[in-house]
Amino acid sequence: MLPIIDVKELVVSFGETDVVKSVSFDIMPGETLGIVGESGSGKSVTSLSLMRLLDNSGSIRSGIISYRNKKNEQLIINRLSENQMRALRGADMAMIFQEPMTSLNPVLRCGQQVMEAIRVHNKISRKEARERTLALFEKVRLPRARQIIDAWPHQLSGGQKQRVMIAMAISCNPRLLIADEPTTALDVTVQKEILELLLGLQEEYGMSMIFITHDLGVTTDIAHRVLVMHQGEVVESGKTNDLFSHPSHPYTKGLIACRPPVNNRLRRLPVVSDFLSGNCNILEQEENTISKHQREEHHKQLYAGDPLMRVEGLSKIYEQSGGWRKHKITAVDQVSFEVYAGETLGLVGESGCGKTTLGRCLLRLIEPSQGRIWFDGQEITAMNPSTLRTIRKSMQIVFQDPYSSLNPRMSIGDAISEPMRVHGLYRNRSACKKRMEDLLTQVGLPISSAGRLPHEFSGGQRQRIVIARALAVNPRFLICDESVSALDVSVQAQILNLLNDLKKENGLTYIFISHDLSVVKYMSDRMLVMNRGRIEESGDPDQIFAFPTSPYTSKLIDAIPGKANSYK
Repeated sequence: MLPIIDVKELVVSFGETDVVKSVSFDIMPGETLGIVGESGSGKSVTSLSLMRLLDNSGSIRSGIISYRNKKNEQLIINRLSENQMRALRGADMAMIFQEPMTSLNPVLRCGQQVMEAIRVHNKISRKEARERTLALFEKVRLPRARQIIDAWPHQLSGGQKQRVMIAMAISCNPRLLIADEPTTALDVTVQKEILELLLGLQEEYGMSMIFITHDLGVTTDIAHRVLVMHQGEVVESGKTNDLFSHPSHPYTKGLIACRPPVNNRLRRLPVVSDFLSGNCNILEQEENTISKHQREEHHKQLYAGDPLMRVEGLSKIYEQSGGWRKHKITAVDQVSFEVYAGETLGLVGESGCGKTTLGRCLLRLIEPSQGRIWFDGQEITAMNPSTLRTIRKSMQIVFQDPYSSLNPRMSIGDAISEPMRVHGLYRNRSACKKRMEDLLTQVGLPISSAGRLPHEFSGGQRQRIVIARALAVNPRFLICDESVSALDVSVQAQILNLLNDLKKENGLTYIFISHDLSVVKYMSDRMLVMNRGRIEESGDPDQIFAFPTSPYTSKLIDAIPGKANSYK
């Protein structure tokens, strides 16, 4: 059997810099090849090169990309004209891009975009293309397929937009499907549905697939073989189970170890640099493991005092207009709980369950519809704006997307200093500047970066910046809203370690919001599971993971990627 695609010594350059260095691999018919690595490792650039989709600044400097098309002809991708590539893309090889919202045209209806892809490669009428699009939407299990054909991209959820992209990619029955981070930042349950969908479609159409991700758990669920990339090079490759059971390269070992374990508790997560520097024994260090007895003693002290925050019967109801009638949507429904000083309370659930709305209601960034909130003995819900502004120094939030929560025209030094000036914390600029520099050092950023703008930093660095900004007013209570959801596992581990260090140093109390159960379990003293605006289940994370009482919680735990392979 001959491979569908055979890549030999591929080198891709941007200007004078080689970002993909002598990469070689092949893919057999019906096979799924997983490509894993951190952001910047060259995964996406490699996949874009296969379809010649690099922008003008990038070029294939050397190497051979050989592709066997539907007619069993062997083509050298590097040597094809642009017209020949245009005929190949979509019809023979297709791609699901990482971010469906930016990949879909916001001014074209979803059905139009899929119909366009079909009609470019097939001589059929508009009516036939619409019928085929409807069949595809039903095949990818889109709800209300007839309505979604005429819907705009912004009217769909993230999982629904991803299904539209999958329908478009398989619309012409390609031989090779490239899926570039198709489940990043999706809920675990939606992610599981997308993976099952892709596997089902692969079996039905006999496609080969390249699956690119930084989540090793996802890779174990879907790939036959794996390539591990680091700094533009393939550092390790092999069959999926063999490679993850017995990794040989320190980088691969580091990636596997970075993920918060479900079966034991570590004080500090390993990071890739530990393994690259030869400090591989961090997982075996007894002092890095928290015993059950130590955890029980910690909780006994933690819950002996009075709660720092108390919430009673909190609800948030939105009104939406639909024609002549208004209908109500209950985002948070009669929620009650307590948060103790020094505690990390995990808040977990799928998108749309009310987690973020609840977090913002606690700070009155969104006004609750009903219910009462007390913080440090004072009722927040009864405060006037002036008093509330004063107490906000003690309560801060780290938003989900650090880039959109930073002013793109303001240097990060000014962004961190601004809250101090607004609250009049320091008498002069030099004291304010000194505090800003101390905060940069505390979150692991160089002082020299203070004059740079947000776009000059990576996602992990921007997350450190917004954490520093939240700490600028010396808060006691911090809400972390999906603060690590879209980060590489290695960067995620660094941020989680940082949050735990800051908690000890500053005596902080956290509400940690996430849809990632393994991360919430690692971080939390207690966990609340939310579903449709209500608290579905609450208690010790270890107990909930071992013996969930709610079918919804069981469904979330079962959907954790790689669980069957990695956490036995």
